[in-house]
Amino acid sequence: MPLALCCVSHSPLLELPGTPPGLVDEVEAALEEAAAFVRDWDPELVVIFSPDHYNGFFYRVMPPFCIGNAARGVGDYGTSAEPLDVPRDLADACARSVLEAGVDVAVSESMDVDHGTVQPLQRLLGDVRARPVIPIFVNSVAAPLGPLRRVRALGTAVGRHLTGLDKRVLIVGSGGLSHDPPVPTLATASGSVRERLVHGGSQTPEQRASRQSAVIEAAQDFAAGRGPLRPLNPDWDREFLEIIDSGRLDQFDGWSNTRITSEAGSSAHEVRTWVAAFAAMSTQGPYETPVRYYRAAPELIAGFAIRSAQLTVPDGRA
Repeated sequence: MPLALCCVSHSPLLELPGTPPGLVDEVEAALEEAAAFVRDWDPELVVIFSPDHYNGFFYRVMPPFCIGNAARGVGDYGTSAEPLDVPRDLADACARSVLEAGVDVAVSESMDVDHGTVQPLQRLLGDVRARPVIPIFVNSVAAPLGPLRRVRALGTAVGRHLTGLDKRVLIVGSGGLSHDPPVPTLATASGSVRERLVHGGSQTPEQRASRQSAVIEAAQDFAAGRGPLRPLNPDWDREFLEIIDSGRLDQFDGWSNTRITSEAGSSAHEVRTWVAAFAAMSTQGPYETPVRYYRAAPELIAGFAIRSAQLTVPDGRA
């Protein structure tokens, strides 16, 4: 059966006080348009490609890709801490198919997922458990990162597997676009921060509240033109979206990780989830992107974008 797609940026600041109401209203209206697209598609299964922000994956073992056979939210930034409804047999079959296609992917029987996974599910589906979900982690934060061509290979392998299912499948990509939030790096971290990056561990409510306060303060400074964060790059964002919209995904094979960081920020690597999602979508043929939204939103520390995609039929109608 044909696939449908919805890729969205995420931002914890949508869930926190202090973000300008007019901006929140605009973004939520765009998210509702995307949610309406999803409701019309009425998926029987959702497959989400998403990153992690050192809440579920740590340097003790940091796979480039991982498919969850079971997963639950960590409850950060007001998102759900419930278990996802992961159909284990379908997730396991997907992992086996991807491995058979020559793409190395890890599996998890107990995946923790943060707002990068949960926020899009809540916004698009209304509830994190509304539909069966297969979560696919795509490392987009923790260096070293592999080349984008391997991300595209992952998406292609997943898409070919999904087209063989007798189900309406929605593919979701979560993240990006240009942004450079205050995320610690192993290269510069020390003490307790480095310990957490390597070994993880649960956070106390006080620690989580402190982290959220730091993000709010960083966003306020960034929006006011203060602080060390790299500026958003709308030109880079539009170039990325133009390639996505036109289906010329092989162009990403020539994009280096160094270029992405220098032009769009350290967390712009989250577009890897979009590349994987659209590569999966493209396995069934040409697509159209009817829902399109973009805004450079420093108050969210993100170039915030939304795209839906559906199969283009031969007479030009989607």
